[in-house]
Amino acid sequence: MGRIGISCLFPASWHFSVSPVGCPRILNTSLRQIIVISILAAAVSLLYFSVVIIRSKYGWLSRDKKFQRYLARVTDIEATDTNNPNVNYGIVVDCGSSGSRIFVYCWPRHNGNPHDLLDIRQMRDKNRKPVVMKIKPGISEFATSPEKVSDYISPLLNFAAEHVPRAKHKETPLYILCTAGMRVLPESQQKAILEDLLTDIPVHFDFLFSDSHAEVISGKQEGVYAWIGINFVLGRFEHIEEDDEAVVEVNIPGSESSEAIVRKRTAGILDMGGVSTQIAYEVPKTVSFASSQQEEVAKNLLAEFNLGCDVHRTEHVYRVYVATFLGFGGNAARQRYEDRLFANTVQKNRLLGKQTGVTPDAPFLDPCLPLDIKDEIQQNGQTLYLRGTGDFDLCRETLQPFMNKTNETQTSLNGVYQPPIHFQNSEFYGFSEFYYCTEDVLRMGGDYNAAKFTKAAKDYCATKWSILRERFDRGLYASHADLHRLKYQCFKSAWMFEVFHRGFSFPVTYKNLKTALQVYDKEVQWTLGAILYRTRFLPLRDIRQEVFRAGHGHWRGVSFVYNHYLFSGCFLVVLLSILLYLLRLRRIHSRAPRTGSLWIEEGLPSQKGPGPL
Repeated sequence: MGRIGISCLFPASWHFSVSPVGCPRILNTSLRQIIVISILAAAVSLLYFSVVIIRSKYGWLSRDKKFQRYLARVTDIEATDTNNPNVNYGIVVDCGSSGSRIFVYCWPRHNGNPHDLLDIRQMRDKNRKPVVMKIKPGISEFATSPEKVSDYISPLLNFAAEHVPRAKHKETPLYILCTAGMRVLPESQQKAILEDLLTDIPVHFDFLFSDSHAEVISGKQEGVYAWIGINFVLGRFEHIEEDDEAVVEVNIPGSESSEAIVRKRTAGILDMGGVSTQIAYEVPKTVSFASSQQEEVAKNLLAEFNLGCDVHRTEHVYRVYVATFLGFGGNAARQRYEDRLFANTVQKNRLLGKQTGVTPDAPFLDPCLPLDIKDEIQQNGQTLYLRGTGDFDLCRETLQPFMNKTNETQTSLNGVYQPPIHFQNSEFYGFSEFYYCTEDVLRMGGDYNAAKFTKAAKDYCATKWSILRERFDRGLYASHADLHRLKYQCFKSAWMFEVFHRGFSFPVTYKNLKTALQVYDKEVQWTLGAILYRTRFLPLRDIRQEVFRAGHGHWRGVSFVYNHYLFSGCFLVVLLSILLYLLRLRRIHSRAPRTGSLWIEEGLPSQKGPGPL
C-alpha cells in the first residue's frame, strides 16, 4: 500500500510516514522527534489558551455587565464591611433651609481602568440602614450668631465619625454644601458661617476638610448634582455593552470640529416641589442661539464638566442644561392662582356691582376644585367663598397664562431659554409632584401616557367631593395621601400637565417620561452626584498604585493584559528562533554527505569508511 512521507522543514532523519488510514507511524520516529513535536504542540496550545484567557477575562465579563449591575443593586442593601481596608469613605452635609442632613458614602478600590468611575454607594450600618442623620433648624438660622455653627453641626460629624473606621478618618473627604437657605443671606453672613466651620472642624475632627470643601452652591450646581446622581444609579455613565441599548451621538464640548462620538443616552430629570420646578438634561449637540442676548442667558443655564479622572479624556465630558423656576412648584402655583383669582373677583364685583364669592350662598365657581367641594380664600381680612365645578379642561385653560410663555423661539416658562430636546431619542424621569400627581390618587405612576392621564384627571375632577371622601375613608388611595392631596389634586394635575406640555413643550404623544419616587427602590439625593463629581480625581491614586503593583510582578487589572502581550511576543520570538535553527540544520544536512550527516545528527564523531580495495 502507498504511504505519504512528511519531512517539511525537518532534517531528513526526522522523516516519518503516514499510512493511508491517516494514522502516523509513531513507532518509526525517534524519541527526539516526538519530544520536539510535543514541545511545539504545547507551545501553540499555550499561546491559544493565553488568548482565550484574555478574551474571557475582558470579554465575557463585560458582556455580563447587566447581571453585575443587578447583583450590585442586590448587595447595595447589605451592611458595609468596615473591616475591609480597601473600602473608602466620603461624607456630604446638605445644609438646607429647614435643616441639615449628613450622608456617608463608601466605595471599593478603583478597578484601575481610567475609563470607569468610582462605584460609590450609600454606607449602611449593621442593621442595613443608610447612614443618614438630620437635625433642625436650617444653618441659615445662625446668620446673626455664626460662632455657634460649629456646635450646631457637631452632632452630625460625631455621628459620621462613629460609623467611619477610625483608621480611615484622615483620608475621608468631608464636604459641607449649603443650598437655598444660605443663598438668600448677605455674602458677609455666608462668609462668617463658613469661616467658623473651616476654623473649628479641623480642631475636633480628622476628616479631610479643606477650604474648598465648605461652600454655598448655586441652584445650577444643585441641579447638575441631581442629574449626575440619577444617571449614575441608572448606569448611564457606563460603556455600551449591548446592541439594544439606547445611544446618542454627542458633540464633545470644546471639540465641536471633531467627529461626534456615540455613547449611552442619559436621562433628563423633572422635579416639581412645593415652591419651584426644575428641569435638567444633557444637550448632546452644539446649540445655536437666536440672539446675542439669548446666548448670554444660555451661559448661565448650560454646565459643561468632565466626570472622568483624566482631563485629557473626553468620554465623560457632558453638557447639561439646568433651569430652576421659582413660583412654579405645586403649592406656590396654587397660591399665585388664588391671589389672582381673589384680586380679579374683587375688582369685578366693584366694577359690576356683583357679590360673587362674598357669601357662601353665592360662591365663586372654581373649575380647579373637585365637584361641589367648598373652600375659601382669606386676604386682608376679607373672605372669598369658592365651590368646585371640577372642569379639568377649563382649569387647564385658566392656568395657561401663568406659564408666562413668549413668542420667542427656544423658550419655556417665563420666556427662559431652553435648548431643543430630541423627543424621539430622549428619556425623562419626573420626581416629587410629577409622581404624587400621577400615583397618590390616580394610581398611575410609572410610565406616563398623556391621554390616559387626562382621562383619569377629568374623571377625578368631575367626581363629587362626597364620593371622593368616601373612597378616602375606605383606603382606596395611597397610604400617604391626605385630605389636602384630595382637595388640590384636580388643580395640581392640571398644573403638572400644563407645565410639562405647554411650559416645557413636550408633545402629548411623548412616551418616555417615567414618574418615580425612587430609582431601583432607593431615594437618590443630589449629594450622591456631589460626591461623584468632587471625588472624580481619586481614581488616579488607585491607578498609580495599580501600575506600581504591576511593576512588581502582580498581574492584575490592565497589567494582566499588558503582561500577556509581552509574554506572547517573547514566545513568538523564541518560536521563530527554533524554526530558523531547524532551517539551518536542514541546509547543513543537504550539503553534507549522507553518511557524515547522520553521524553529525546523532552527535557522534564521523568515522571514515575503509579505503578502496
